Amino acid sequence: MTTLERPLIAALNHLLSRQSLLRDQLVAHAGKSARIDAGIMQLDISVAADGLLQAGEAEPDVTITIQPADLPNILADMKSAFSYVHISGDAEFARAISELANGLQWEAEEDLAPIVGDIAAVRIVRTARAAAGTVKAGAHKLAENLAEYLLEENPTLLYRRAGDDFAAGVAVLRDDVERLSKRIALLEKAAGGAA
Repeated sequence: MTTLERPLIAALNHLLSRQSLLRDQLVAHAGKSARIDAGIMQLDISVAADGLLQAGEAEPDVTITIQPADLPNILADMKSAFSYVHISGDAEFARAISELANGLQWEAEEDLAPIVGDIAAVRIVRTARAAAGTVKAGAHKLAENLAEYLLEENPTLLYRRAGDDFAAGVAVLRDDVERLSKRIALLEKAAGGAA
């Protein structure tokens, strides 16, 4: 077990312990193992008899291959995560893993409540979510403003449509030059034959 596997499996089991429906779905696949191969990291897990996860040691029943370049897209939108991966092996077990990935949710308030109390936990999480939303909106607005500057104010970049229009204009001009060249050649040929 690598140093990253232990805390990752512990975190997943913590979430599973609070979501009995997902854990019950995994009980049906007890003893099966999966390999998640992200190129830079590989995680081998297996399902224990109680539906929790443990380090996998056997040959995997399912292999999920993720391209490292797709990791940001997967983390940004877990609902469509499985559209970025290649899955081979047991289809039913793969479906259960997909449902687990889509259904597993962290209720941060539940983990904070024993430490700071219920009301404070709700307020802390609400504030953190609002701050994260503000940062995300600010980053999106910054990207829009930067793109507008590079397209309009200091045209370093080019709109796709403008580039496509320019390429189409160049193609038309090239065809016109070829036709003109052929006409000149015909005129020269005709003038040479008349002389």
